[in-house]
Amino acid sequence: MIKKLLIANRGEIAVRIIRTARRMGIRTVAVYSEIDTSSLHHSLADEAYCIGKSELSETYLNIPAIIHIAKSSHCDALHPGYGFLSENPKLVKACNEAGIIFVGPEARVMEVMGNKIQARGFVESIGVPVTRGISGDTAAILSQAEAIGFPVLVKAAGGGGGKGMRIVYDKESLGAALEAASREAKNYFADGTVYIEKYLEEPRHIEFQIVGDNFGNVVHLFERECTIQRRYQKIIEEAPSPTLTPALRLRMGEAAVAIGKAIKYSGAGTIEFLVDKNLDFYFLEMNTRIQVEHPVTELTTGIDIVEEQLLIAAGEPLRLRQENLRQSGHAFECRIYAEDPASDFLPSPGKLSLYHKPEGDFIRVDDAMSKPYQVSSFFDPMIAKLITHGKTREEARYHMLDALLIYGIHGIKTNINYLHAIMQHADFIQNTISTRFCGEHTHALLDNIARERGRVPVLLPLAAALISKPFDAKEKSLPGKGENPIWKTIGYWRILMQPELMLDGKNYTCRLGNIRANEISIEIGGEKTMVRFEDSTETNQLAIQLDGEPYTVFVSHPEAGKVVVSYNTFIFEVVRHDILPAPTDFIPAALVLGESGSNITSPMPGKVIKLAVEAGDEVAKGDLLLVVEAMKMENNIHSPANAKVERVNVAAGDMVDSNATLIHLSAIL
Repeated sequence: MIKKLLIANRGEIAVRIIRTARRMGIRTVAVYSEIDTSSLHHSLADEAYCIGKSELSETYLNIPAIIHIAKSSHCDALHPGYGFLSENPKLVKACNEAGIIFVGPEARVMEVMGNKIQARGFVESIGVPVTRGISGDTAAILSQAEAIGFPVLVKAAGGGGGKGMRIVYDKESLGAALEAASREAKNYFADGTVYIEKYLEEPRHIEFQIVGDNFGNVVHLFERECTIQRRYQKIIEEAPSPTLTPALRLRMGEAAVAIGKAIKYSGAGTIEFLVDKNLDFYFLEMNTRIQVEHPVTELTTGIDIVEEQLLIAAGEPLRLRQENLRQSGHAFECRIYAEDPASDFLPSPGKLSLYHKPEGDFIRVDDAMSKPYQVSSFFDPMIAKLITHGKTREEARYHMLDALLIYGIHGIKTNINYLHAIMQHADFIQNTISTRFCGEHTHALLDNIARERGRVPVLLPLAAALISKPFDAKEKSLPGKGENPIWKTIGYWRILMQPELMLDGKNYTCRLGNIRANEISIEIGGEKTMVRFEDSTETNQLAIQLDGEPYTVFVSHPEAGKVVVSYNTFIFEVVRHDILPAPTDFIPAALVLGESGSNITSPMPGKVIKLAVEAGDEVAKGDLLLVVEAMKMENNIHSPANAKVERVNVAAGDMVDSNATLIHLSAIL
């Protein structure tokens, strides 16, 4: 049995492996870059070692460094996870040389299956169907392309993830596409070899999970449908496939097992197929590692795939028998990405002000989020996987819709509302989809998301911003207010207050009044609404009623004066002009006191409670000028320069607005 395991990876898959290993009594060793010092996989592992700064070549792709840590920490096995070095035969060979068990197949398997041209030839030789294709130099491909018929798909022989891939609809465009794909493949995979294959117009992407041992036993754990893809990247997966008939499932499963047995596969791997509109299937590629989407298989079979990997690597014979394997219920997986769908899905790294993941009997979240929540720009934008399970496809879909609605992430942009929109689309519900779904429907989906966001009452995010406690004030008491619950929830508030807020670039003046218990009235533009609320300080949730209509929102305060409110996957950023920045001492920016002098203005709306100077006084830089009270805090305003007080425009007790002129200073002659 494996006693100590190094995980040559990071993020959610590292956390996933650690949790299974811990349950099996296996000690774990994590490697991490300096960027991942506060990461969850770092803190969960029994031991953790820094492998370098930030560059992937120096850290998670650094085979010598990884092997050195594995040897020096006395690990007897290494798990590569997915991505990074997981399909690199050099890592396998390095483990073999160091006497370390590699959790996965032999190097020769990776070498054959890692090259798509070789893989196609291998599976074709054992009778598994492949799409018509052409390999060779550019001249050979150009001369033979018409024989297989357009459109064709240009693909990189090595690598994946859509890199080095182009759809070409005519011969005239093929030469340029081959050149571009080759250039991209060389940049990403150090191998510019490309080939073409017949492009299926309305394909489905179906993959079979296989598991094999070192004794020639191979089984499949049924299929996953991965047809919903954006730019060749899977974003929603499900098991079982709603497309396959029982007969087709049987034939494809047998083909997957045949490939595994022919290649003498050991460990967990995936055979990927394309299925056309006539339900004919074709081998696409093999992934010689655990897949991102493996949880949907685990939920529908009850099998811990990581556990099977570790047992097989330890030399145990396969415990699974095909005749005993069953699928139960239905599962979906949505990949949560840090990206902005409204800006062409640009990556959105940054610091999170709120992270609330859904929980429940039918919900699983695989993530690696740890405080402080920081999404780095150095890695893949996937931050979590949300998986739901139900007795039927529709039940699992409803669970997913509900879970997406209560997944609260503030501080970055995510694809949560995009995923929610897909799950509600009629074509998805009816399973009339292909791998072209996102390309065909994304613009319409985003337009619909924008329309739905526009239907959210403006008062909802404004009321949430007003009612929730202001930045850095959650533990501040409000003396003299008795036991009235509202004073335990909100911070700065007074009767008939008229705070100014900005939402989506538009300013709103709100009039507050009629406070009783957890109920206030908020008036905007002459319309008065009764707002009732309850809050949860643990989850940053607010339950709000607007004139009796219930809503539940998430609220966070990333900085003074800024409130982020989310409702049903929609994010609203509200600026509260009435909230002070954290400091209570203000020294205005350095002034140049010319002939006309300069004004000292109020940094916030509030009440002047003290004047420290009068007209004619001379003050030094840093001297106290006056005190403005706001949010029950006294805020001292100091002179930014040596100057003379020409005019004092306010008196103690005056209410002032933000940027109101308080004092006029002039240069000392």
